[in-house]
Amino acid sequence: MNGTNVSNTILERLAGELGELTPEARKAATYVLENPRDVGVSTVREIADAANVKPNTVVRMARQVGFEGYEDFRAPFREAIRHGAADFPERARWLQDIRKSGDLGGLYADMVQATLRNIEETFAAISAEDLKAAAEVIWGSDNVFTLGVGVNNSSARNFTYLASTGMVRFHAIPRAGSNAIDDLAWADNDDVLIAITCKPYRAEVVEAVARAQTQGMRIVAISDSPASPIIRMADHGFVIACDTPQFFPSSVTTVALLETLLSFVIAVASDEIVERVTTFHARRHELGLYHEEPS
Repeated sequence: MNGTNVSNTILERLAGELGELTPEARKAATYVLENPRDVGVSTVREIADAANVKPNTVVRMARQVGFEGYEDFRAPFREAIRHGAADFPERARWLQDIRKSGDLGGLYADMVQATLRNIEETFAAISAEDLKAAAEVIWGSDNVFTLGVGVNNSSARNFTYLASTGMVRFHAIPRAGSNAIDDLAWADNDDVLIAITCKPYRAEVVEAVARAQTQGMRIVAISDSPASPIIRMADHGFVIACDTPQFFPSSVTTVALLETLLSFVIAVASDEIVERVTTFHARRHELGLYHEEPS
């Protein structure tokens, strides 16, 4: 079934009926059996063209195996795609299809398709070696400052919060009542700055990265273009895709990349980090910070 788990029964029934079909319907059925993933994302005309038959031949084939027509036949294949039994290109084709459904279907399709595309494009261009190199620099530093303003401020603080469960030298900046350049005043070549900004690039982030560079700090930059000013100044630069149909840039890939980077930091860290994380969460349980159902 070429990797899809869509209704074995339907395909088995179709295979069993091959000998009873007309030569033209058999061509359509053979195409479906060899390319079951295409059914969920293709119209009757597209399947007919691919099988080199007429559309009404595809309809007759569907009726031959107990369906009222092609749409009824296609429904289980579409459902499988919705539940994940397809790879990225097939999901994209499905999303393009539902864009035509009216109401908010188009917006839904555009948003989800953009998210999937951004994730795929971002991680396709980043290697494990690149992440490992940045992680080793982060783990080997005295202090790590994570800088994000505007929409990226929450991403920087979330990264710092997660890191704090096992490490104590992570700082989200700018701190309340301060500015990034002041927060970096005493940082030096033993420290790392992780900076985040996408178009339109925030001046305070670009200026802070430039200042950090003059102070000898090592810079990990996350931005949306190889031409980004902070990528050009970075020791380790990661270009993300953040396109969206809406007026704001997507934060999905920023969060995903930061979470992945943190997982690499933990992977290259010394064994003590496991004990630290365990102790951190044990203390939280002891203090009653987690809801627990009565035993």
